[in-house]
Amino acid sequence: MSVSELSASTQDYLKAVWALAEWSETPVTPKLMSDRMGLKLSTVSDAVRKLTEQGFLEHAPYGAVTLTAQGRVHAVAMVRRHRLIETFLVETLGYRWDQVHDEAETLEHAVSDFMIERLAELLRHPDRDPHGDPIPSADGTVARPDAILLTRLLPGQRARVERISDDDPQLLQFFAENGVRYGTVLEAHPSTPYSEAIEVRVEGRTERLALGRAATDAVWVEALA
Repeated sequence: MSVSELSASTQDYLKAVWALAEWSETPVTPKLMSDRMGLKLSTVSDAVRKLTEQGFLEHAPYGAVTLTAQGRVHAVAMVRRHRLIETFLVETLGYRWDQVHDEAETLEHAVSDFMIERLAELLRHPDRDPHGDPIPSADGTVARPDAILLTRLLPGQRARVERISDDDPQLLQFFAENGVRYGTVLEAHPSTPYSEAIEVRVEGRTERLALGRAATDAVWVEALA
């Protein structure tokens, strides 16, 4: 069965379970899903029950929600669609990286599998989207980078930005204005004690940028030697 044969709501639920677990070790629960999707908890709980009966999810009472092998195939297919569309909108149509998420959320349900593969060919099979998220390959392989939160970077360490969460468009605009994006090299510096802030210097710039916890928790980096 192709992911195109699933309903849009089923596609959304499976992709949400994947997205919640991709960069976090926190168990996925119906409550987390309802918060992410903006739906009532009762609605999500009912959907989780039905998708479990259909063989897409596993969910024991009061336990975590996880994808079955079949559910993972479809979730990864939707993630591939979403991230290829985002990449196309930025690289070909000139969208800013803070403008593409909602557009991709709509378009990913309308395109065919054939169109997605044509997009992949047009874009020369990219492996990362504009935010640094890995784009699954056509066979479902996902190469996640070995990255840590910027919050955990120690003063004096240099690191390359591997991924920036696209949950907050205004934060993405802030990062863009200050030269922080996927592939940017940063150097961490100590900030004011007890402030939970980090000062970073973007490679090629002289001034330092003070980032609070909300910002540093949205950036994943790979430490450089």
